[in-house]
Amino acid sequence: MRKHAGVSLVILAGILWGISGGLADILMTRGWSPVTVSFYRGAVGWFCFVIWFLFRFKKNITSSVTFYLWSLLAGIGVAGNFSLYFVSIQHASVPVAATLMYTAPVFVLTTSIILKIERSRWYKWAGIAVVLLGIVLLTGAYDLESISMSLVGTSAGLGAGLSYALFIFGFKKASSIGKRPAVLTSAFLTFSLILFLFMDRGEAFSVLSSSDFGWFLLLGIIGAGLSFTVYVIGLQKTAPTTASMVAMVEPVTASLFGVLFLNNALTMIQVTGMALILVTITLLSAKKSRE
Repeated sequence: MRKHAGVSLVILAGILWGISGGLADILMTRGWSPVTVSFYRGAVGWFCFVIWFLFRFKKNITSSVTFYLWSLLAGIGVAGNFSLYFVSIQHASVPVAATLMYTAPVFVLTTSIILKIERSRWYKWAGIAVVLLGIVLLTGAYDLESISMSLVGTSAGLGAGLSYALFIFGFKKASSIGKRPAVLTSAFLTFSLILFLFMDRGEAFSVLSSSDFGWFLLLGIIGAGLSFTVYVIGLQKTAPTTASMVAMVEPVTASLFGVLFLNNALTMIQVTGMALILVTITLLSAKKSRE
């Protein structure tokens, strides 16, 4: 069981992120801006982490400057990933944004090889290629006539992927120095402050008195509080590239959420894409446990 523990927790985090994507979609269809939705997702999560941090304050506190630098980078990575993804959607389309963001494993594996954290293996590159193919089929990015492209949208999508890689390394490095509650509290404080600077504060404050406040709380608890807790625990026991790939279960979960709760329909091509992603993740997990 311990062999699979790290990968299983990262997969669970991906599932929770997929569910939070469905909850965010509900809130955005009710008129809330993407930045406000993202802010509350992180801010509610930060509040959860603060409670966890204060529970054992003396053991969680650290004076390491390196720790805070890595936590800061992790928070910047999360903020960049959330924000640039939505910018890419605005200037391009959901299929383009999703496909470009999920190029993150390419950046993670390349960086890991350069830093000598991991070795280049053929099955890792093959796994990345198959997962990306699955993402393209699932999002419909193969249909070039029905999607829109722009330089801003494409750049933002790639930036979201790079930010995804940044928060993986930031969390992993910070977790190797300090306690998990301190990592998450520091990273999400950075995230919340960055988004607070760019958001519509009037809209943000109106959330507190709206009938949707409960949905925002649920989004923050599932999409940050629970998901990033299990993610950071799993990341400590998992190689960065493996973590970035198995977390790709997120779009599969988001698609299933849409089918079950938002009356969305899946085509045969999308189902094939989901199958490719799930099979690749399963095989990769089995390979990792044998190693």
